[in-house]
Amino acid sequence: MLISSILTLVAIGSSANALSAIARLSTSCDLSSARLQVPADQTQLVAPTYAPSFISLGVGTQNYTCNTTSSAYTLIGAVGEVFDSSCLYGTSAFDSASTIVYDAWSATPDITVQEVITTLAFLHDPAVLGQHYYVPNPVGSGLSPKWDFTSSGVTAGNPNAYVIGVKVGDLRSSDSSNIDSLMVKAVKGELACEIFRVETNGGQPPLQCAAGDSDITVKYTSQYCECSRQR
Repeated sequence: MLISSILTLVAIGSSANALSAIARLSTSCDLSSARLQVPADQTQLVAPTYAPSFISLGVGTQNYTCNTTSSAYTLIGAVGEVFDSSCLYGTSAFDSASTIVYDAWSATPDITVQEVITTLAFLHDPAVLGQHYYVPNPVGSGLSPKWDFTSSGVTAGNPNAYVIGVKVGDLRSSDSSNIDSLMVKAVKGELACEIFRVETNGGQPPLQCAAGDSDITVKYTSQYCECSRQR
């Protein structure tokens, strides 16, 4: 059941176009003409004018703890598996992939993101680019997001194939259940100089919590665009 559910996630639903594209998932797909599209009439996210190095799909959880002072949940990190979706670019499945995967991910309540990561590592699935998680901020205090492609995909074995970043742009979703779109600037690592989180689904915690409430994880999916001027 676990493996079949994960393969459902990787297959991205039953769309013929999606299945065709997933069958050839690889960073060998030409991204030279690809460009990130961001919403109009806003200044929080500034799309790069150059092609992305990777276009990927994140499947995981946003993790929260209860702030007893504000009675609201506070983000304490995230854990996700990052899949190569480069070959979906230019197909009709591209814009809907994150939503289709989210529906499948939400329908598997007994599977954790750690089980997804562990099982796909065992299977050596070529669609896996890496993992997303939080680490201590290398240039300040608190935690920072990291995209780690050092052990999977075409960058496996490259110790510099990661990015630790700082948020420089934040655009709220029109759907209150979805996490914000983000623009992240690299502060360490050579995977990319900028990472964008767009096409988000889920990930938002309940509005309120109370003292003694346990930490929670909330499932999410998103599209990531890893961009580097050195491509």
